[in-house]
Amino acid sequence: MSDDCSYNELFALQVLDDSMEPEFPNECIVVIEPSSVCGSGAYVFIEVEGVRWFRQYLRDDPGNTRLVALNDLYPDIELDGIEHKILGVIVQRNIKRKVKHYHPEV
Repeated sequence: MSDDCSYNELFALQVLDDSMEPEFPNECIVVIEPSSVCGSGAYVFIEVEGVRWFRQYLRDDPGNTRLVALNDLYPDIELDGIEHKILGVIVQRNIKRKVKHYHPEV
């Protein structure tokens, strides 16, 4: 067992596009809690076939999962049958020092 607990520590990233607008505008800061699980509706940092994405995670009644951009100009990403791993769940957004919190178990 390692003494390094950094895998549990929150980390921050800057949004670099408009795919999650209006909720997460370009250049805002998001704080991510490392986790490999989340509820439907949560905002996630996820790796899909080697590419990392920031999207909303949705699971429907039959259990199908997909990633959704809040900006309609970007297509959904279907997750069923492809390699993916949730890297973390967005727990906070910061826009010019205005902070909003999110709950990963949405």
